[in-house]
Amino acid sequence: MIQKISRIPLREAFKHEALDFTRWLEENIDVLNECLDITLSNTKREHAAGDFSVDIVCEDESGAKVIIENQLEKSNHDHLGKVITYLVAMEARAAIWIVSDPRPEHVSAITWLNESSSASFYLLKLEAIQIASSAPAPLLTLIVGPSEGTKAVGKAKQEFAERYDLRSAFWEQFLSYAKTKTRLHSGVSAGRYNWIGTGAGKSGLAYNYVIWEHETAAEFYIDRGKDGDEENKAIFDTLYAKKEEIESAFGGKLDWQRLDNKRACRIRVQLENGGYRDNPKFGAINSALVDAMIRLERALKPHVQRFSIEGA
Repeated sequence: MIQKISRIPLREAFKHEALDFTRWLEENIDVLNECLDITLSNTKREHAAGDFSVDIVCEDESGAKVIIENQLEKSNHDHLGKVITYLVAMEARAAIWIVSDPRPEHVSAITWLNESSSASFYLLKLEAIQIASSAPAPLLTLIVGPSEGTKAVGKAKQEFAERYDLRSAFWEQFLSYAKTKTRLHSGVSAGRYNWIGTGAGKSGLAYNYVIWEHETAAEFYIDRGKDGDEENKAIFDTLYAKKEEIESAFGGKLDWQRLDNKRACRIRVQLENGGYRDNPKFGAINSALVDAMIRLERALKPHVQRFSIEGA
């Protein structure tokens, strides 16, 4: 006769965490191997880590240390701290945290650790089951663990963080230089994004600096808001009708981007002499970019002043 699996209170199967479950896990580490699809061996209980004691320390197939922290209750911040502390103290490559009830915030924390750390973190849920009147048996379920996907996400986040830092550093030094040449962006602070801007004296019109890894741009940006599509295009078209006059005043060709499939429009001069990853060239980049903005504003200002714009 086929029987059903029933869950029983965990403490009926393992009355004492250290004396019962941790001892059982040490002797039956193959159960954990099957759950995680890894090979752990050379297990040792209650291994000292400074003033603390790690539930189990073992080795993976490459001989690297793995620590295991057991908690036969709902996950908490204290044990999360222990997991991280023990991993660092033992110079382990991986940490396994076994709990009876993983809280959502700790699932998120372990996911973040896998994205942000070179170590591997596993969070498992432990339940006790039996079939009919059989002896109790533990059931381990992997809640979250490392994967190629989480590592890829972590790498992408690190790249974004690095990009933010590099852009912020560029804007800091650039704005210090720009303020010695023009007051146009004197009230602007450095940010972490790839552009900074200031108003052109009319609502929805702005002069922006833009930076990429190896390029920069100075631009006049037209965006009157979500209901300003037609007005944006009308402003652009009015300026475009004066294209020759404006480019003559600027002293060179400009990139006129009506952007018909988008709300905004822009008039841009793009420079290819370096960007935020070209630190040795910052002096030349600063000079060329500020010069382009000064000439762009000078060429457009007489025409922009003539616009009668509601809300300006």
